[in-house]
Amino acid sequence: MAQIAADRIAVSTWSLHRLLGMTYPHDLTTNAIGPMQETYGEGEESLLGLPSVLANHGYHRLEIVSFHLRSRDPIYLGELRDQLKIAEVRLQTLLIDAGDISHPQDGARDQKWIAGWIEVANELGAENARIIAGKQKPTRDALDRSVKALTALADGNAGSPVRLVTENWFDLLAEPAHVHFLLDKLDGRIGLLGDFGNWGGPNKYSDLKSIFGRAELCHAKANFIDGDLDEADYGACVRLAEEAGYTGPYTLIFDSDVPNEWHGLATERDFITTRDV
Repeated sequence: MAQIAADRIAVSTWSLHRLLGMTYPHDLTTNAIGPMQETYGEGEESLLGLPSVLANHGYHRLEIVSFHLRSRDPIYLGELRDQLKIAEVRLQTLLIDAGDISHPQDGARDQKWIAGWIEVANELGAENARIIAGKQKPTRDALDRSVKALTALADGNAGSPVRLVTENWFDLLAEPAHVHFLLDKLDGRIGLLGDFGNWGGPNKYSDLKSIFGRAELCHAKANFIDGDLDEADYGACVRLAEEAGYTGPYTLIFDSDVPNEWHGLATERDFITTRDV
């Protein structure tokens, strides 16, 4: 099998959370951005400065987690969009990282909150916006609530260039059958972001392969053991995605204490792009 082209590599701000340091936690009862928190220390770089730093490291695709945005003010969003353009970095996805649209009581509230963040994705010029399908146990009622809410969100975003996607994440989509059920019901209105790191157990590889033929995006999370990449697992994940027909970008997800973030990302990137998988 051929090597994977470097232009299919992206980076998530989650993978650089220590570099950024600050987060702005979400409050689902308001659209206001929460007070800054030094969740991962003071940080060394701002989100506005990140596009040029990213480009200097050879990366030209970025995913931004919503809690890394310090403001939803149009002026700030415009500045960030300008910095992305200057650095020639594509904003591949805004990851809307909260909300439970499958919740029987709070689902409507969270749907409205997510809709506001889809507007932010449009203002930033993001290509995609990732929505959590739900966190409830996968009962038929919970799945139906998710389908209804995702359909409404897609209707509200009609005509926009921003593609809405969801992810194989949390209890609602913890196994392939429920991913397929949801996507079938949505009939192409919502895409799939497949994440290597969200599923485990003895059926991990077969389960992931089952959904990756439908994936449009991928979170390529690797495990590191004492600073060394778990090549067997990472290779198996990339290989199954390619064999399933996946042709989209690989967003590098790094979340280990060692090595440092840039080194860990480079290790993941080089594994994907320099080896036949």
